[in-house]
Amino acid sequence: MSHKILVLNPGSTSTKAAVYEDEHPLMLKSIGHTNQDLSPYPALNDQLDYRVALVRSWLAQEGFDLTQLSAVVGRGGIIPNIVAGGYVVDDNLTDCLLHHTVFDHASNLGGLMAREFAGPLRIPAYIYDAVTSDELPPEARVTGFKEVTRTSFCHVLNARATSHKYAQAMGRKYEDMNLVVAHLGGGISISAHSHGRIIDSVSDDAGPFSPDRAGSLNMLYVVDLCYSGKYTKAQMLKKLRGEGGMSALLGTHDCREVERRIEDGDEWAALVYQAQALQIAKGVGIMLGCFHELIDAVILTGGLANSKKLTSMVIDYLHNLCRVVVIPGENEMEALALGALRILNGQEQVHTFCPVCPMPIR
Repeated sequence: MSHKILVLNPGSTSTKAAVYEDEHPLMLKSIGHTNQDLSPYPALNDQLDYRVALVRSWLAQEGFDLTQLSAVVGRGGIIPNIVAGGYVVDDNLTDCLLHHTVFDHASNLGGLMAREFAGPLRIPAYIYDAVTSDELPPEARVTGFKEVTRTSFCHVLNARATSHKYAQAMGRKYEDMNLVVAHLGGGISISAHSHGRIIDSVSDDAGPFSPDRAGSLNMLYVVDLCYSGKYTKAQMLKKLRGEGGMSALLGTHDCREVERRIEDGDEWAALVYQAQALQIAKGVGIMLGCFHELIDAVILTGGLANSKKLTSMVIDYLHNLCRVVVIPGENEMEALALGALRILNGQEQVHTFCPVCPMPIR
């Protein structure tokens, strides 16, 4: 039996929607939102009906019959106390998405939108692989700063989807493999996957610098800058996220532009790009230390993995240590659809959100 799945991925400037039949996309739409479009909605949750109506209008224009759907899946939001995988959007999760998220982010609307479509059809609504999914063992949570406990924060959706794809290509199961996945995007996060669980990760603020993020720094230097009187808190945060990394060093976060400069003989651009590759390799090296067993592969994925120049330099650093494969792109819509499909086919058990229980440790 085939399944048709509606996939919803709300972002800050767009809402992406798609219909999949099993693993095959039938239709896909990216609906843009300007600041003017969103100005009538002062709070994020106020955008819910507006975004749902736009998707309904698109589906109606396509002549799609919603009663054909088996399920609806939305992008997971910034939710506390969850593990990787799928969650049914029930009353508890809805309440969390409306009132108790970690911080405001457009992805918080994903589950709410899914329920709006699924409810009248009496079919399940899911979220899948939210960015805050956290399954770190206790020893990975301890830091040398007693007021701070580590949590996992990485591109869970693409990292796990790419891992599943690689395992399938190898004729194996994700749950049977040990992998390090480097998601190379505007931010770079690196995660260690052991037998189907992310056992550690380097977040996009704690590892390599990236096109627009500063990455890991000597904290003494950062403290000095914070108390120098030269910068406000907002300015410092911007230097870390949005105006750091290659943006700060080269005045652009477009790697195609960086590579053009290198081809034109720009030695500084070449040095920064080499440093970017070195930092990615070092971040991978950190994750290699998380395993008690040999790993099967390092996977380079995300938008920057389309750069053969960058990935080749990373591989040059790592190829004598481990197998490195490149699977470029983010593929978020496919990842959401395939996650929901595994649940519908009984290959994965769906989770139920519990707002009060402690983080499960398997």
